[in-house]
Amino acid sequence: MASFRDRSIVSIRDMSLDDLKKIVQTTEKVKKGELEGFLKGRTVATLFFEPSTRTRLSFESAVFKSGGSVFGIANPSASSQSKGESFADSIRTVSGYCDVMVIRHPVEGAARMASELIDIPVINAGDGANQHPTQTFLDLFTINEQFGRMNDLRIGMMGDLKYGRTVHSLTHALAMFGNELTFISPPTLRMPGQILQELDGLHIPYTTMENLEDARNSALDILYVTRIQKERFGDPQEYEKVAGTYRLTRETIGLLGEELRIMHPLPRVDEIAEEVDTTSNAIYFIQAHNGIPTRQALLGLVTGGLE
Repeated sequence: MASFRDRSIVSIRDMSLDDLKKIVQTTEKVKKGELEGFLKGRTVATLFFEPSTRTRLSFESAVFKSGGSVFGIANPSASSQSKGESFADSIRTVSGYCDVMVIRHPVEGAARMASELIDIPVINAGDGANQHPTQTFLDLFTINEQFGRMNDLRIGMMGDLKYGRTVHSLTHALAMFGNELTFISPPTLRMPGQILQELDGLHIPYTTMENLEDARNSALDILYVTRIQKERFGDPQEYEKVAGTYRLTRETIGLLGEELRIMHPLPRVDEIAEEVDTTSNAIYFIQAHNGIPTRQALLGLVTGGLE
């Protein structure tokens, strides 16, 4: 297994199966309190050129809980880019102030570009509609925590599968572990063909459908729900055509099976009714809270504080 030390985390496609297992195993030790203080003396920069709540705050909490220090920007208008400074110059400059850099950016490939410009680790916290690897790590940890395994599961993904970077990263990871996938979306928001071709090449069984009710015979273990992302649409009218297409309720859960576990990367709008929150099926807030130990583990591994 390759060392994580000084390694940038840009895409799930850069990860091996052993890498993913290592992150999940290390997260488990962190959550149990077996590993502490491993970021002492290390500084993390969080550069968010796109709005974020959970990801940014969980990264900052992860740093504090592990004994490190953190600084950054949460609003691009507050950075020198608002004065005309290039992204590359901003990255090169800030790299001299920290030991690891966490970047969220609306442009696909921004994190990869940054990792090639500087000598410290870069962690991709989301780049456009492309990848969101740290969300995938916490999703895998949550799945393992709930089921005791990450393989041989039947997992449905519902909503915006075209622009949803969380499901793009997660699909690749779940395929590596050998799971059966069901994709539920409007025709205009289907999983990109490139990803489906990858699944075909890996001989991963999957089904595509438009109606959630059609999944009642799929015996799903997990339904991963995503919101329809208005910010990804160039045409407001196209967004209005699909907004609110799917809504998960207690009644829907009854159709799909009482043992179903429901995940969501958050934020939600109206795709999951609040009445679902109090059911044993809903694990999306547990999922969100698992972002802290997952990001603690990842920061520890890339800085060398953990092995």
